[in-house]
Amino acid sequence: MNSTTGQPIQKMTFGRMPKPWGSFTLESGELVAIDRVDVGKPAPGKVIAPVAVWVTSKK
Repeated sequence: MNSTTGQPIQKMTFGRMPKPWGSFTLESGELVAIDRVDVGKPAPGKVIAPVAVWVTSKK
């Protein structure tokens, strides 16, 4: 999620929970820093919970 607009940027799969102080590169090649990590509730009967990572651009 883009912290400025609140719009989703892209879907990603993380092997581990992303660290709130980390940064990574999007598919577009843009370097972004993590602002906040929101963990949702898993769907009934599922173990995997949805995670929303809020990011800002590191220009």
